[in-house]
Amino acid sequence: MADLAPQHVPHDPPPPPLSTRAALKSATRWRRQIFAITWIAYAGFYFARQAFSVAKLGILDDPAPGVHAVLTERVLGVIDAVYLAAYAVGQFLWGMWADRFGPRVVVVGGMLGAIVASCAMGVSSALLVFGGAMVVQGLSQSAGWAPLCKNMGNFFPVRERGRVLGVWSSNYAFGGLAAPPFLGWWAYSVFDSWHAAFFAGAATLAVVLAAFLLFQRDTPPEGAPAAAGSEEAAPAAEPAGTRAPLALYRETLQDRMVLTLGAAYFLLKPARYAILLWGPVIVSRRLPEVGKVGATLIPIAFGVAGVLAPVLIGWLSDTVFRSRRVPPCVLALGILTVALLLFMPLTATGSTGVMIAVLALIGLSVYAADAMISCVAAVDFGSAGGAGTAAGLVNGCGSVGAILGGLLPGFLAGTTLFYGFAGAALLAGLLMLPQWNRVPAPA
Repeated sequence: MADLAPQHVPHDPPPPPLSTRAALKSATRWRRQIFAITWIAYAGFYFARQAFSVAKLGILDDPAPGVHAVLTERVLGVIDAVYLAAYAVGQFLWGMWADRFGPRVVVVGGMLGAIVASCAMGVSSALLVFGGAMVVQGLSQSAGWAPLCKNMGNFFPVRERGRVLGVWSSNYAFGGLAAPPFLGWWAYSVFDSWHAAFFAGAATLAVVLAAFLLFQRDTPPEGAPAAAGSEEAAPAAEPAGTRAPLALYRETLQDRMVLTLGAAYFLLKPARYAILLWGPVIVSRRLPEVGKVGATLIPIAFGVAGVLAPVLIGWLSDTVFRSRRVPPCVLALGILTVALLLFMPLTATGSTGVMIAVLALIGLSVYAADAMISCVAAVDFGSAGGAGTAAGLVNGCGSVGAILGGLLPGFLAGTTLFYGFAGAALLAGLLMLPQWNRVPAPA
């Protein structure tokens, strides 16, 4: 006889209440909005930062006695070094200010300072004005990275930050890619004046500032979960954030792996910043027939490869090397060493295609190693409560190295310069090689 009792029919779990679904939808919207506006904000900083690099072409060719006799290549190199020194100092300051006052205040202040400094350099070619404006520019530019990283951390839980920040960190490569040709077009095609590069950079950043004020928030709206699909909040600080900063610094300085990363980043950064700040001049020296606009367009290859590099090396690290950070970094440094050694002989052919290919290879390898050392590895190997401190120290070491990247191209010939960068990249790889199988301690 058939069992006439009601049979249990499995059902899907009931949908969440409308209020929960609305909150999750709101969280998703806010996460996308903050990702977009903070990405745009940091890329926008580069339009003020790169104006000096683009303007150098016109400054060095300016027949005006007050420009030609005073703003020589060596002087421009010293000005770059002044900027980078101020940038290094600012990196150690603004993260703490963002913790106290919130990212919005610090980033807005940095954008305003960068706009003012750019305008000052656009209206004057006096050496003292340039020097003072570049100090302001350096301090202002360094107000972007740490506060915006903190801003992202407030909206994304810890378990998602690796892959999310990997994509997000393409902002600085994109900024370095897009700004020079854009500024060069305004300066040399539209106005035929190097002064216009500074005004175009300031105007672009002003538009970004307006969007930032409209769309950015420091933290998720009250009552909204920080991560869609999860009730986990994304803490703005590590659990040990109440510890004294000096104690964290002392602990971090005793970590040999963090010191190795800092030393490697110091050695790596000059090559990246030399091309970033002097790319148009370097191309113009090797290919004088391409003109000023061409000299600003060709380094695009360096930036395009730089956008792809963090995504590629992150995938290799997590899949091929099973979350080991050192092997892909050492391989990238090896490729970079070879590319830097071959730069001068290969570009002696006078071929635009060869120049583009070599710059792309340098960009791919230097940005891959840069992203792995300064972000993923620095956070991985920092202590549980001191990951931010470790990242700050590693990036600070890199910023000191970047000073050489801005200074040396004004003093050294191309062969000496690129062979020196190749030696530094090789040494960085050798420093990291003993840590090939090193993995971070379990959390």
